[in-house]
Amino acid sequence: MFRSLAVRNYRLFAYGQVVSNTGTWMQRIAQDWLVLSLSGGSGVALGITTALQFLPMLLLGLWGGTLVDRMSKRRLLIATQAAMGLLALGLGALTVAGHVQVWHVYLFALGLGLVTVLDNPARQTFVEEMVGRRDLPNAVALNSASFQLGRVAGPAIAGLMIAAVGSGVVFLVNAVSFAGVIFGLARMRPAELHVTESVPRAKGQTREGLAYILGRRDLLLLLGMTALVQLFGANVQNQIALITKNEFQTGPASYGVAAAALAVGALTGALLAARREHPRLRVILAGAAVFGALQVVASLMPGYLGFVLVLFPMGVAFMTWTTSLNAHFQLSVDPTMRGRVMAIYMLFFLGTTPVGAPIVGVLADVFGPRTGLALGGAVSLVVVLAVAALLAQRMRLRLRLTPTRRPFVRVAPNPEPGRRSH
Repeated sequence: MFRSLAVRNYRLFAYGQVVSNTGTWMQRIAQDWLVLSLSGGSGVALGITTALQFLPMLLLGLWGGTLVDRMSKRRLLIATQAAMGLLALGLGALTVAGHVQVWHVYLFALGLGLVTVLDNPARQTFVEEMVGRRDLPNAVALNSASFQLGRVAGPAIAGLMIAAVGSGVVFLVNAVSFAGVIFGLARMRPAELHVTESVPRAKGQTREGLAYILGRRDLLLLLGMTALVQLFGANVQNQIALITKNEFQTGPASYGVAAAALAVGALTGALLAARREHPRLRVILAGAAVFGALQVVASLMPGYLGFVLVLFPMGVAFMTWTTSLNAHFQLSVDPTMRGRVMAIYMLFFLGTTPVGAPIVGVLADVFGPRTGLALGGAVSLVVVLAVAALLAQRMRLRLRLTPTRRPFVRVAPNPEPGRRSH
């Protein structure tokens, strides 16, 4: 499960990520709560904040991937992590001084999104440079586990800190946390990296990346599914904030506990994914389908405790889907195209959030946050089932029930004409 940690460079990166991810999730909780407090609990304001943070990925993601293919990933990550730390420091100083307004949060969210255009594809593609192709699925899963470990600790710490000292101090703590990643990157041994040869600057490289993806219909179907699930079903964090505050009438500590429950499930899902040798298509589809179904179940929970309990398996399903999908994309493309392909992947994975977040926010304000959560989950489930059917048809797969000690469904190729199926 933890074999990638035997690699020194990756170990330095992973330890720094644990510290930084904790601070990042502390800021996410504090930012959401600050916006709700400044706007009188407005779901639209919360949706706009999320949209601005992810809008640059939608508009500039392809260009960012092209730049990443041309540059040293390690040096680029040092620069982007430093920029994120400065943004957290600025928002923290403004909040502690008591001058922060909603539009200030909007601007800092947009600034963070601009840095993410380069940071996300650089981090995705740098993983293989640290551990090599063989351990890539394990390292991707451990990266997700590190992210989710921060997601477990961050919301709980943030909820207590917001209640005790306010959101501004949380932002300042996050600014300091980026030093852990920068320190790890600076201490790496460049000679031990599996560096992918940089792509020389040339015209039409972004179009070349698009043409590559358009020639892979299997990846196109998965990208379409990812976009729709993210558009309608992945704004769970906003829905948790709205449901805990507006439906259950609880405070920031309860919101932190609910967000941590989702994160504990996601951490569990990431660790389970680390045990798998190869990302399987059926695991990707099953994880996304269960994630959508559990959103519908969560929206029907009458009380806070039942709602929190459903968030745990929802987190497991979400991480099962995302870690397998990420590794599948990285392992199935040409290395010289990886930066551009992962930028396109992140464009669909994160870039649709700015469109979906305000929509879900409006639905929550008009019909209630439960309706927004239920609708997002239902749409996600239908989309996943449709993509599964299309992939099965394209790959000539069929479902067969095989008797064993307990029945299970196995995906098997259709036999060629004139041959029997075994």
